[in-house]
Order: sequence, then C-alpha cells, then structure tokens
Amino acid sequence: MTRDGRNPPEVTQARSRANLSAGAIGNVIEWYDFAAYGYLAPTIGRLFFPSDDHVASLLAAFSVFAIGYAARPVGGLFFGYLGDRFGRKRMLLLSISLMALSSLCIAMLPDDRTIGIYAAWLLVMLRILLGISVGGELTGSVVFVAEHAPVNKRGLHTGLLNASALSGFVLGS
Repeated sequence: MTRDGRNPPEVTQARSRANLSAGAIGNVIEWYDFAAYGYLAPTIGRLFFPSDDHVASLLAAFSVFAIGYAARPVGGLFFGYLGDRFGRKRMLLLSISLMALSSLCIAMLPDDRTIGIYAAWLLVMLRILLGISVGGELTGSVVFVAEHAPVNKRGLHTGLLNASALSGFVLGS
C-alpha cells in the first residue's frame, strides 16, 4: 500500500527493466567520474594546487576528493527527504542534472595559472556539489528501483544497481 492507502500500480516487466537500466547508467557515470578524479589526482594537484612540494599538491587534490566523498551522506539525507515529499523520480532527475552540471563545470574549470586561488576554491565547491548529487542519486535510485521492481526481483534489481556503481569505478580506473 502507498502512503495514501491505495494499492501501488502494477509494475510491468518492461518498465521495471527501464527503471533498472536508467538507474544503472546513472550510477556508472557518476562513479566513473569519482574514480577518474582519484586516478588523476596527481595531475589535478599540479594544476589546481601548485607547490614546490609535489606531495603537498597531491594531498590537496586527495583532500578535495575526500571532501566530495564526505558530502555523499548529506545528499542522501537531502534528496531522500525531498524524494519522500515530492517524488523520487523528480529528485533523481534533479540529482543527475546536478551531477552532470558539476562534472561539466569541473571539466571546463580553468587552472591555477589562469584564475589563481579561485580555481582551487571552485574545484572544492563543485566537488561538494558532485558528492551531494551522488549521495542523492545512488540512494534514491536504489529506493526507486526497489519500489518499482517486481516483488520477487527486488533484491536482484537493487544488487545490480550497487554492482553498476562498482562497474563505474572500475571503468574509471
């Protein structure tokens, strides 16, 4: 039963697969981005946190990675609450859009030589936004797919979503 006391609509197999595919694609893309950042941290460190000490540049780049990763629970709470209130599909679209926008902005971000300290500041802000959107998308997609999967396939579908996140990480490496 739904919160308003009605029975949920019957889920067709085709709709269930479409939801699973959309969620999996979103997870692969988001986690690909996270992995690519981690592997490119030495280059990112040189471009956004230049220093005579290469270790300091690398640690600064990994710190930004950690800050974005730490923002994930905030995204889960934020988008989870809004998903309960306004619908998971809307919040999934919003979180995926925020993820795409922040990734695009990071790709086009000028480096330290071009805009100075603002490059590092913008990178941190965009990684936080990316972390929040990833937290909202991963948890939101799992709940959305579970709610719209056939009862006897909910475990399989949510497991496949988690595997898609790991697949994105592997592809990013």
